[in-house]
Amino acid sequence: MKIIVTGGSGMVGYGIKSIKNTCNYQFNFLSSKDCDLTNYKTTYEYFKEYNPDYVIHLAAYVGGLFKNMNYKVDMLEKNLLMNYNVLKVCHELKVKKVVSCLSTCIFPDKTTYPINEKMLHNGPPHNSNDAYAYAKRMLEIHSKAYQEQYGDNFICVIPTNIYGENDNYSLEDGHVIPALIHRCYLCKQKKEKFTVRGTGKPLRQFIYSQDLAKLIIWVLDKYNEKDSIILSVGEKDEVSIECIARQIAKAYDYEHMIEFDSSFSDGQFKKTADNGKLMNLYGEYKFIGIEEGIKKSVDWFVENLDKCRK
Repeated sequence: MKIIVTGGSGMVGYGIKSIKNTCNYQFNFLSSKDCDLTNYKTTYEYFKEYNPDYVIHLAAYVGGLFKNMNYKVDMLEKNLLMNYNVLKVCHELKVKKVVSCLSTCIFPDKTTYPINEKMLHNGPPHNSNDAYAYAKRMLEIHSKAYQEQYGDNFICVIPTNIYGENDNYSLEDGHVIPALIHRCYLCKQKKEKFTVRGTGKPLRQFIYSQDLAKLIIWVLDKYNEKDSIILSVGEKDEVSIECIARQIAKAYDYEHMIEFDSSFSDGQFKKTADNGKLMNLYGEYKFIGIEEGIKKSVDWFVENLDKCRK
């Protein structure tokens, strides 16, 4: 069986590559250099030539807070085009199953916790990332429309905050863990204080990219429901940003130089997701602990400093 993984050069694609030998599939890890997914013709031609049985759709136009707030047209249009083209081509070529990746950041801004799969469209997302969020929500609506009109097996997974090897380590555009990994490295090189913006008190659920990769393959193989499913550690595994920063500093042996700058905003205190549906269907899953996952991530960054995205 042949699988195309869009966004194959990114962090989650890298996670799937790391476990591909445990799967009985022939993988094609597609990057933006191979095919422009915003162009229907090139997308169709590439997919038709490879003729996949399955597609794991990870590709997205993403960025940090600044990019989300200042390039809303790009965030909306590029993601809408990619998602539209991938699903339409998969329908035309009669792909057996498509698993598309959403994000918990697209849930309503005003909500109760923990959030679950049924709450995705219960209100508008936060204004700072609304363009990206609505494009991702449309991916779920589009997938369900193909299910209902044509019986296509198009479903979506909703991971919480992902981290791991081969992330985007940009100091301005990267997410919290990769940005802090990069910043702590530079601080140690310069023998400066490792300053973390905010109090460090907010709580988040983080899933290691290799765990997410394994769960996506499980969804591909075993998940037979039509509704989306949250892929996440449990509420008991929520950790503070302070804990994350201290684990990163520990991995660099730089704990004595950490400080928190409370003049910066903390943002939302928590965004707890309910992984009950996953646990009920999968059973117990042993997630990689945050200390081990961060140590692996820091080691990979240091070893690949010259060639990683930053």
